[in-house]
Amino acid sequence: MQLIDIGANLTHDSFDTDRDDVIRRAEGAGVERIVLTGASEQGNKDALSLAQSRPGKMFSTAGMHPHHAADYTDSTHKLIQDFAKFDEVVAIGECGLDYFRDLSPRKDQRTAFIRQLDIAMETGLPVFLHQRDAHDDFVEILESRLTGISRAVAHCFTGDEVALRTYLDMDLYIGITGWICDERRGTHLKDIIGLIPNDRLMIESDAPYLLPRSLKPKPDSRRNEPAYLREVLRVVAESRGESEDLVATDTTRNAETFFALPRR
Repeated sequence: MQLIDIGANLTHDSFDTDRDDVIRRAEGAGVERIVLTGASEQGNKDALSLAQSRPGKMFSTAGMHPHHAADYTDSTHKLIQDFAKFDEVVAIGECGLDYFRDLSPRKDQRTAFIRQLDIAMETGLPVFLHQRDAHDDFVEILESRLTGISRAVAHCFTGDEVALRTYLDMDLYIGITGWICDERRGTHLKDIIGLIPNDRLMIESDAPYLLPRSLKPKPDSRRNEPAYLREVLRVVAESRGESEDLVATDTTRNAETFFALPRR
């Protein structure tokens, strides 16, 4: 069984002391390829560097998370454009809107989001999307540009049925994380995940965040890592009434299609 983790922040400093071990554990768990998330100028550089160190096994995105939108400049825009030319960079983002934390002014978030969608339209690369508590603005901005965008994924989907149906109507792919394993706030996902067509579903760890709470035995650390994607797979398969092998096959094929990765 092979899996592709479509979103992991392996350049996070929590992995600085044991990154190689984390990668080995991922491979041992069947996570054969990982897409590293770029979310800031330095994060983009670090993600690309790590991806280049493991050709064929790691890839990266290039973008600016809405938390950092206030720092989005013409220089940032050019950096993302330049990074999009590298073979290892397989998507634009993480980009979008986050009105939950509002770490950047909403106007700046919308501007940075639009500019990154413009890059996706210029390059033909797919978009790795973030949305939290900003559904209406997010949909309005994205919908007006969808015809020029090759593919888009709602990364770390945590929304309700209405949001899911809206995204599916927009032909988005849906990324599911360990949120579905959280008995406090993610159980609603188990009831609606069956609505996602087999050719639109992908899975991701979002490591080091969103450690699956259903893991047994529970890890000593609260840090998530790609090896635990197997638990996300298990809960997704159980919730959909499908076998783990089928979900693994479907999500791997979808990730290969979405990010234009070589098929294995």
